[in-house]
Amino acid sequence: MSSFKIDFLDHVAIRVKKMEVSAAWYERVLGLKRWQPEEWKPFPIMMLAGNAGVAIFPLRENDPPRRENPDAARIDHFAFRVDRENFELAHARYDELGLEYRIANHHWFLSIYTFDPDGHEVELTTPLVNRDKNDQSNQPVTVLQP
Repeated sequence: MSSFKIDFLDHVAIRVKKMEVSAAWYERVLGLKRWQPEEWKPFPIMMLAGNAGVAIFPLRENDPPRRENPDAARIDHFAFRVDRENFELAHARYDELGLEYRIANHHWFLSIYTFDPDGHEVELTTPLVNRDKNDQSNQPVTVLQP
């Protein structure tokens, strides 16, 4: 059987009510950079962080509101990895912006969750373990304090 290797998650595509409002939110809150070649206009708007990003598309006419249809199959949330220093900076930024958020200690990593203007749950996560980058054992080495 043939196999292949995935390098990384490239992007998550989301549908939104107001593309410019969402693009501005991802830039203001998460610091993502806008990229939208002329050939793509009017959509999508790509909001990038390194090799990963969010592709913003307009809501389709028949799409139900996210929170009004909790039984619909959908993405639960999506996450960006940050180091501990940037996690703390994001936490302070969320406070500055007056965002509602929650923090969860998942034992091996710490996460902060918030919602974008269209109700998509966005997570920033940081590891709570020290691991040698060459270690492929999946065994935690040292648990850090949250």
